[in-house]
Amino acid sequence: MTKLYEVDLYEPIRKHFIKQGYRVNGEVHDCDLTAVKEDVLVIVELKLNLNIDLLLQATRRQRLTDLVYIAIPKPKRMSRRRWNDVIQLIKRLEIGMITVSFSGNRKKVDFICHPEPFVGKTGKNRRKKAALMAEIEGRSSDFNIGGSNKSKIMTAYKENCIQIACYLDRLGQLSPKALKALGTGDKTPLILQKNYYKWFDRVERGVYAISQQGQKELEDFPELVAYYSEKLESKSENPDKC
Repeated sequence: MTKLYEVDLYEPIRKHFIKQGYRVNGEVHDCDLTAVKEDVLVIVELKLNLNIDLLLQATRRQRLTDLVYIAIPKPKRMSRRRWNDVIQLIKRLEIGMITVSFSGNRKKVDFICHPEPFVGKTGKNRRKKAALMAEIEGRSSDFNIGGSNKSKIMTAYKENCIQIACYLDRLGQLSPKALKALGTGDKTPLILQKNYYKWFDRVERGVYAISQQGQKELEDFPELVAYYSEKLESKSENPDKC
């Protein structure tokens, strides 16, 4: 495969704007490509990769004109989701984006989006926001380090499992109804039935106990065990709060 250079992007984009009636120049006051028609000025910045430097360069050019494009070779490997996120970012910056694809001697220019005011709301996903807020509210404290991707994450679901296991360990066999009365939440029956971590044993219909594996693995969460043990003691001392 022939190695690409930024200059390889210039000619096909130049030809496109010339066909549209623009006067095109390269490298004018550090602008990779300028296209002028009457009082309309278009600036295009060329890069082989989409990166922060290119975006910064483009936003600096917006001080000169509202019609600023970035141009890159058409990405060959990028998930649809990531590509859509990239386009959303470009639109938010009110920048246009051009891709150039190369097939032999054939070069194709595609305008992915044009520089125009970003209008409307941010398109917040209410369902995802509600799920995020529920996860935040379901955690008793911050047991994770932001930015870590190799360590196990403490989720609200896992913490709920630890709470149930802790109560069973302290009080012995209990029903889902009794556990819910202690404050383990509406998901208690499903957690016990699913038994994702193998921490629970079904003693009889509607009655559960902590398993040996559950007792052993509770030792890995001393802070949470202490937290829920204290919470349980507080409930026993103040039964009206149950």
